[in-house]
Amino acid sequence: MTASASSADPAVRAERGRGARKRVARSGHADWVPSVDRVDPVAVLERQGRDRLPELLPIRYGRMAASPLAFLRGAAAVMAADLASRPHTGLTVQLCGDAHLLNFGLYASPERSLLFDLKDFDETFQGPFEWDVKRLAASVVVAGRENGHPEPRIQAASLAAVGAYRTAMRRLARRGELEVWYDCIDAESLAPLLRSARRRRQAASSLTRARRRTSLQALGKLTEVVDGRRRLVQDPPLLEPAGVSDTASLRKIFSDYRSTLSEERRLLLDRYRFVDAARKVVGVGGVGMRCFVVLLAGRDTDDPLFLQIKEARKSVLEDHLPQGPYLHPGHRVVAGQRLMQAAGDIFLGWMSGPQGRAFYWRQLRDMKGSADIAGMSPSDLHAYARLCGTALARAHARSGDRVAIAAYLGGADTFDRAVTGFALAYADQTVHDHATLGAAIAAGVVRAAPDM
Repeated sequence: MTASASSADPAVRAERGRGARKRVARSGHADWVPSVDRVDPVAVLERQGRDRLPELLPIRYGRMAASPLAFLRGAAAVMAADLASRPHTGLTVQLCGDAHLLNFGLYASPERSLLFDLKDFDETFQGPFEWDVKRLAASVVVAGRENGHPEPRIQAASLAAVGAYRTAMRRLARRGELEVWYDCIDAESLAPLLRSARRRRQAASSLTRARRRTSLQALGKLTEVVDGRRRLVQDPPLLEPAGVSDTASLRKIFSDYRSTLSEERRLLLDRYRFVDAARKVVGVGGVGMRCFVVLLAGRDTDDPLFLQIKEARKSVLEDHLPQGPYLHPGHRVVAGQRLMQAAGDIFLGWMSGPQGRAFYWRQLRDMKGSADIAGMSPSDLHAYARLCGTALARAHARSGDRVAIAAYLGGADTFDRAVTGFALAYADQTVHDHATLGAAIAAGVVRAAPDM
């Protein structure tokens, strides 16, 4: 959102939003028919993998081949190209770029409160707000079908996600700037929203597990004592020693990362010493990119801090949108996360590594938790989809013109139904693309390893 747009009269901003309906009618978002020149999805994935660690690519394909939802998770680049093939509103926000159901969850604020929010920003970039909404809605439909839910209940869950986004954006459009900036979804406030005692018990259990996921808990799971010295455990190829060269590089770039933190956080980081490093395989779509875990010790070896160093590349959105303000991919990820999340990781930072590769650093475990999508009943999926839609609107409202977007969306459910129509059609596309990957694996075009 430009300074001129944010300072304009709300009536002018609202008129701009309603004017965007001339570019794309709200009902027009239902359209999804693949173009005749649509690029083969496996070709898109192979192009992504050219500069990744080749020995890890079979793990990526194996994980994506597990199910249509797993494919959707790993195929953000495929969907980005598909979204870009359709007209868009021009109402831009800081996009997550990968806003599917599993990229929402719990994490700890610096004040140690548990918040619910977006939690993955590898693909964050400035673009039309509806791209994130469509990816969220599509993931709801794919997840619901994978769980065997009745089609009417799946459609209702998608409508709930998009409707919650619209309702939250309209609510935030009426609020002041600081009120919007400080808005958050506190995990403690979730329980009253859950209607059944069973779901309240499940939520309480999830919160308890998240609070236990700290560096101290990870000390017992991720490390062992060898010859009197604590080291990260080995679980090749998912977790293996970084090696002399990589460890030396991580030590070298540590000071560059430190410089991207605020002064008081540099002082805190200086109280820790480097103990060990390992290469780690994480996620689905990011498998093959360089990722490390660093173990630091504070007061003593029983005072650990685990940091994750993850390679940052061009966002999958960058080939389809105007150039953004950040030339360094790590800076883009960090700035996007700081802008979208209600509260950020105090150790979030970025730097360049060997061969000019971009990286960003964050805490590995900080009271983080994720929902069990596969175990959700139709009513659970409906409630969770609604929660994710609300969180996405809050994240978008911090960077985009929430008044214009709210005016575009309007009070009726026209947009909700159109995006749900798109989601139903794109879920069919995802099943087809997943089968295409399976055929490529069977034909030996790409090699897949069993999920680990």
